[in-house]
Amino acid sequence: MKTGTILRLALWLGLFAACNPGKTTDDTEILKKVLTSYFEGIEKKDFAEMKAATTEDFMLYEDGAVWDNDSAFMNIRRNLPFTVKYRFENFKINADNISGDMTYLNHADFVFHDTVKKSIDWIESATFRKRGGVWKMNFLQATVRR
Repeated sequence: MKTGTILRLALWLGLFAACNPGKTTDDTEILKKVLTSYFEGIEKKDFAEMKAATTEDFMLYEDGAVWDNDSAFMNIRRNLPFTVKYRFENFKINADNISGDMTYLNHADFVFHDTVKKSIDWIESATFRKRGGVWKMNFLQATVRR
């Protein structure tokens, strides 16, 4: 009787684990890479890299402004020449098989026209979707940290 109970319990636990796959460390690291790829695209003014990291319906809400990729690209072109370097910290990431989200802090150091320096800190969140087996960012929200 004891053996039968233990066997049934082991079977139920095995079924539960098989039917409830949790997030994987690989997916959370991949999500970080997608995010950093998007921002590396901004650093290099590489719109193809930015677009490759996002879904076709990507939206960016930044401190009250609403952008899609095309309007974000136009804004970057309007502010040329500039250089920027981003640093990220305090990631909190959740992912399942088809979607993921993260919150983090973003620090950027800008230099405009080779002379004007400006640092900005943001509190950000992003959401991701798996499209054709590939992770893409579909939403980014950025609020200036005061």
